Amino acid sequence: MTSQVTFICKRTVVSTKPVQPGKYHHPSVLDRLMEKNHLRIVYYYRSTRDVEAGEMIRKLRESLSEMLMSFPAVTGRLQKNDKGHWMIKCNDAGVRMVEARARGSVEEWLKNVDREKELKLIHWEDMFHKPYFWSTFYVQVTEFEGGGLAIGFSCIHLLADPICAITLIKAWADTTLAGTIHTPMFFHPLPPRRLGNKTPNHEPYTALINHYKSSIDQTLSTIPPLSTNNGKNATITLSFTDPMVRTCMAMARTPGAPPHTSHDPSPFEALAGLFWVCLSKIKGLHGNRLLDMSICLDTRKVLGLDKGYFGNCMVYNKVFHEEFSDNKNKLSEAARAIRQVVKKMNDNEGIMDLIEWLESNDHNSLPLMNGHDLICTNLEGLDPYSAVFEDGFELVRVSCYVEPVVGLGQVLVLPSPPSEGAMSRLVMVTLSEDDAIKLCEDDLVLEFCPTITMGMMISN
Repeated sequence: MTSQVTFICKRTVVSTKPVQPGKYHHPSVLDRLMEKNHLRIVYYYRSTRDVEAGEMIRKLRESLSEMLMSFPAVTGRLQKNDKGHWMIKCNDAGVRMVEARARGSVEEWLKNVDREKELKLIHWEDMFHKPYFWSTFYVQVTEFEGGGLAIGFSCIHLLADPICAITLIKAWADTTLAGTIHTPMFFHPLPPRRLGNKTPNHEPYTALINHYKSSIDQTLSTIPPLSTNNGKNATITLSFTDPMVRTCMAMARTPGAPPHTSHDPSPFEALAGLFWVCLSKIKGLHGNRLLDMSICLDTRKVLGLDKGYFGNCMVYNKVFHEEFSDNKNKLSEAARAIRQVVKKMNDNEGIMDLIEWLESNDHNSLPLMNGHDLICTNLEGLDPYSAVFEDGFELVRVSCYVEPVVGLGQVLVLPSPPSEGAMSRLVMVTLSEDDAIKLCEDDLVLEFCPTITMGMMISN
């Protein structure tokens, strides 16, 4: 069968203004922990006007070059410093841009898309044996012959987390539409602990530190593969409307607790609890048993950083749960356990404890932070739908991948388009194919009636 995507060419795009010689960018300790992962993101745009073939690709290529003037670390190349840590030499070597064309319209594509098809819209290359010649960032622009556009973005997680990547794409969109960047990005180290802000007799956040220590130690052992079905993973995207999420939050509330109080779970806490319970059942755990799970949260606000901070601020932590007193309230118990960890991670001193411990314990073996547990990541704070590249192109969907997915699986909670309501959410779940099929048939998930906007196409 002929491929639906035709790759036209691959170029190197450099900034319109050369970088001043001798400039370097030094990844932080949180950056270095994510070296083994990479990000893949795709934006789908519906076209409301006729566009000549190649017109948008040319315009986006030119605006990308202009935007890169403000991001010298993006066009640089990896080198090791005296300590053996990666740094970026800002030499304006450029980013790789792939130009492609797809059959049909973007609407037709979205009606029949799965993980394998979607990843064809997001170009990625693993690190070369000579990193100095390897691009750390890639973009792919795919024009649909029947109308519409897909913009794929990928990068090594060492240099950017999803919040950072989305902000970078927004800067590209702003440059394309108006010739100026509305949300600048800041290239500076992580902040030190604020003087005089340490609580007397402060006890270090040992649970968080121990989770990272355990993840690093487990790296020395074999990482369990996710897939058990011929090595294939499946990613399912479920759309929860505003009323569905509110119903889930009500079910996840602590029994007997008054509404609209601190006992109310957030949308992330409720949905993470829902999938924690469902996937534990799918994995054969019954009664009061749940899978080992970690959550991943953005800590920019906790650290006093602007949204434009360039680098990694996503922090992982283990969720522990006590034995349930009532198995009928399993969802509320799971959400309460998640809420307790989220609350503890909203403490500046606790996150600084982790950063200081990591800085004083230099590790040669880098972990896969998503290597063993089920991972639930909160990406509710993203604002992808403000990325307008051109009048007449409407952003209709965004997908995000944190790769590779190993261990027990991954759940990403993302915002839905603003028009679908403040509480609406998209949930992207990556599992083995067998488990993904069971998830789509799970009674508790089906109780909320989410729409499966990306499923599986299994050949007989």
